[in-house]
Order: sequence, then C-alpha cells, then structure tokens
Amino acid sequence: MLIISVINYKGGVGKTSLTANLAAELAFRGKRVLLLDLDPQTSLTFSFITPEAWQKQFAESRTIKRWFDAMAKGEALDICSLAFKPKRVNEVVKGSVSLIASHLGLINVDLELATELGGASMKQVKRNYLRVHRRLLEGLNTIADGAYDVILIDCPPNFNIVTKNAIVASDRVLIPAKPDYLSTLGIDYLGRNLDQLISDYNEYAAVADGDPAEPISPSVLGVVFNMVQFRDDQPISALRPYIAQTRKLGLPVFDAPVRENKTLFASAPETGLPVVLGHHTSGTYRRVVEEIKVFVTEFESRIA
Repeated sequence: MLIISVINYKGGVGKTSLTANLAAELAFRGKRVLLLDLDPQTSLTFSFITPEAWQKQFAESRTIKRWFDAMAKGEALDICSLAFKPKRVNEVVKGSVSLIASHLGLINVDLELATELGGASMKQVKRNYLRVHRRLLEGLNTIADGAYDVILIDCPPNFNIVTKNAIVASDRVLIPAKPDYLSTLGIDYLGRNLDQLISDYNEYAAVADGDPAEPISPSVLGVVFNMVQFRDDQPISALRPYIAQTRKLGLPVFDAPVRENKTLFASAPETGLPVVLGHHTSGTYRRVVEEIKVFVTEFESRIA
C-alpha cells in the first residue's frame, strides 16, 4: 500500500482535479484507491458527491474531521469506517474507488492540534511533537494489508499541522503546478520545508523516551505541470522558462504535462465522474484525456 500526498502552497493549480483523475484512471487500470480529502474547501469530496448528499449523509459524523475529533478525545474510531464508495465513478471502475470526505471544520482541527504541542520540558515537547504529527500515520497503519493499493491524500494549500500529518504518513509527495511565476515560486520553498519536517521528526524520533517512533522518509515523486496552455502540441513559449527553471531545482519533473481546459474540468464535478472516464467526441477533449492517461502511465512507472 503506497501513500501519496498531493500538495502545492499555491491554490488554483488544478491539484484537486488532478487527484480525482489520477485516482479514477488508476482504478480503471485495476488499482484499489482510497482518496482522503484533507482540504477544508472539500473540493475533492464534491468532485464525487453533491453538497446536498454530503450534508445529509456525511457532514455530521462521517468525515475526516470526525476522526481527528475522536482521536483528540481518546475515542476508538476506525478510520476505515469513514470510507465510502461514490456511486457514479464506481459504476465505471467497478467499486475500486473509496473516499473519506472532508469538512470545513478541519480549520479548527489544526488549531486544536497546535494546543497539544509544547510541554514543561524538552522531553515532553518532543514526545508531544511526535504524538501530534504521527496521528494520521497511526490511523492509516490500522488499514488491513491489501485493502488498498494506493492512498491519495489531497492536502490543503499550506503547511499546517494537518498537512504535516499527511506528509509524515506518506511514502511519496506529488506536487501539481502551473508553469507560471506564482505557481512555481513556492516549489523550492516547499521542498525545503519537506526536508526540514523530515529532519525534525527523525531527530525527535531518535531520542524519544518511552514513546518510540520509526523514522520517516517521504520523497518527492515529482512536479507535474497542469493547466498548461498548448500551441502546436507543446507548452506555449511564455511557459517554457518556468518549466526549465523548476527542473533546475533538482526536483524530479514529470515529462507529461496536462493542458488547460476550463470547460471540461469545471463541469466534471457536477457529474461525479472525472474527465478521464468520460466519453468525449471533441478532438480537443480527447487530447486532454490522452494527456492524463500518459501522466498516469508515467506515475505508475515512478512508483513501480
């Protein structure tokens, strides 16, 4: 079971759409996929079910917020009990996609986790740091072997404690980005923060007294350029310097970019069916689908 966090500091880079399509295509290819929506905006959740269905069936007691609340109170709640199979997508992928929904209240969860940090001594500070940051890891570790092949965590566009929980629990990190100034500006900073989190966590884990923790080693799977404007089957010239600049950062970059198509991607959540699984007659739409499939093929080769 491979756990992958999908993150970028910058919003509006198509992070959630890419996550939904990646999950759908992996499931179509036979993988069992669990989606975990950690973004309080709940966009990934609403890509598969309607806000009305979420409010009626999940908001009160069946979201990832409910799990964090239970853990804070010392209650035993199986994280798998929150997962469900969105109907529309699973009609196509034969039940291979499961989802744990998000909640706007995750903003408060982050504040509550912050209050659990600190302590009267350095030993207690380190123990509390480990306990808070590995909470999600411990929850995901209870999932039975073979239940899922891949877990994709859609992170919020920041580096708060909830996001750090996702990173600590992950084997890999996927960074969607647009090839423009603002979207690529924070990629190097994100990479440095990832390194610092891993360093701090492992330093504390090495000296933990009475509360041992295994070291972590999540690595960057790659930067995938998304929402790209194309001309003559390649990114327009204004975007290419940002792609080249990102490659110079030393982070792996996916060879396969995905083009921008606001009409296609904006309408998909209303149907509960990601773009890659739709039947499209337009040549432009078919090219988008093909680019997603090429990206997923490269993704599979990188995790093999």
